[in-house]
Amino acid sequence: MARTSLTKLELQIMEAVWDRGPCSVREILDAFPDASRPAYTTVQTTVYRLESRGVVRCVKRISNANIFEAAISRNDARNRMVDELLALFGGGTKPVMAHLIESGKLTLDDVKEAEQTLKNLARKKKSQ
Repeated sequence: MARTSLTKLELQIMEAVWDRGPCSVREILDAFPDASRPAYTTVQTTVYRLESRGVVRCVKRISNANIFEAAISRNDARNRMVDELLALFGGGTKPVMAHLIESGKLTLDDVKEAEQTLKNLARKKKSQ
């Protein structure tokens, strides 16, 4: 992907594709709540831009409707977004962690789970 960051609309479109699997622009549009549903042409244009960036791909055509599927996984997209966020802080995790703690979004259970993950990674590295 040339540009890795996803806008809010692009991320909403990708969530629809990840949740539904291969789908048309109309099916993606139907995934939006009525109150905040963008115009069909807005979604269509955004999907084609995502296709040109390699985020989605057209897998088949039914009549005049293209069917798109995700070309990147939800996990890959999340990892790229986190990497981009950390890059804003010079790659350091401490400012992000401090904010999560101060805002109450990081719980003690989250810290324990992270600690266990770090221990598992350390074990894997030792055994290699």
